[in-house]
Amino acid sequence: MSKQPLNFLCISTYYKGVEFLKSCKAEGNNVFLLTKKKLEHEAWPWEHIDDVFYIDDWNQNDVTKGIAYKFRSIRFDRFVALDDFDVEKVASLREHFRMPGMGRTTAHYFRDKLAMRVKAKEEGVNVPEFTNLFNDATINNYTDSVSAPWLIKPRMEASATGIKKINNKDELWRIVHELGDERDNYLIEKFAPGDVYHVDGLNVDGKVAFARVSKYLDTPFEVAHGGGIFRSASSEIGSKVEKGLQKMNADVMKAFGMQFGASHTEFIQSKATGELFFLETSSRVGGANLAEMVEAASGVNLWREWAKIESSNLRKNKYKLPKINNKYAGIVVSLSRFEHPDTSSFTDKEIVWRMNKSWHIGLIVVSDSSKRVLELLDKYTDRIGKEFHASLPAPDKSL
Repeated sequence: MSKQPLNFLCISTYYKGVEFLKSCKAEGNNVFLLTKKKLEHEAWPWEHIDDVFYIDDWNQNDVTKGIAYKFRSIRFDRFVALDDFDVEKVASLREHFRMPGMGRTTAHYFRDKLAMRVKAKEEGVNVPEFTNLFNDATINNYTDSVSAPWLIKPRMEASATGIKKINNKDELWRIVHELGDERDNYLIEKFAPGDVYHVDGLNVDGKVAFARVSKYLDTPFEVAHGGGIFRSASSEIGSKVEKGLQKMNADVMKAFGMQFGASHTEFIQSKATGELFFLETSSRVGGANLAEMVEAASGVNLWREWAKIESSNLRKNKYKLPKINNKYAGIVVSLSRFEHPDTSSFTDKEIVWRMNKSWHIGLIVVSDSSKRVLELLDKYTDRIGKEFHASLPAPDKSL
């Protein structure tokens, strides 16, 4: 395909994907953004955006008709969902307009926690014991055979939102009854204490082209429900766990039909047995500034490379990864009791990024030594906890 400009419609109902938009434009494409009107004053890279379309709230039929109207004068070549909550919506748009890319069935594996588990189990990927909440007898059979505690999870939320720990059968049934007609939108699974890892990767031609394994030093569930400080760090390259998770991530991507694009996948290692389990995945770049941490360690900007992969795929060109570094990085982020916290007293040479967001404090460090990264994160977490940290209760959705 010639180097003529292609028309990318990038869709995001949250403010994110700035580097994707810049990279997409740098590849010689026309970039169109569809986002919410309330986000019009965010720092979008306007010089890299050819036009923007606003909506107030997402109504699938209205958005479809609006795009159809724009299609009369703009021949869109690709739709891209920049946020997790837009993945299925955009998959439906692709099918309506017969656009290349992930359709609704595949998109479901990257959004619906129940679909993920069912598919993973079918394909031989290790998952915690789980069940849906469709049938009373099924729930009773599960609770009689799988010991508490359990987690009840909304099927379509992101991260740890809406997850609750359940300690006994009576408590579970109370919550199930409270859910009423919404119970089919939830699942329960075995809660097993363990270390939670995330694999952030890029996929090309149905294979994993790049992946970096990192470990949450406090799990997202603990941070969300305990008001803690968020931390993650690169895993030791070549270690048994790192190799095992690289393979599991490749198995998940193959099982779920990922062809090209970015992915963020989470796994847990049981404290009791050391066994690795798949938790969930998404067809996007990980949030919480994990992309910046991955870039600090590897030199690979996931947003930027994702845009290049999309463009190369559409033009039928071969995608080439940039040079990869094998350093170690770590991130610490916390709510701050100061609107604009002063981090100038953090002076270690390993600091490569400082968060610039009101009421937040965050730092990323990079080193040739994994041990040094962990030492710095421990030191900063202690200081932030004493001098800056603030917390808010976790949002309680539907339960």
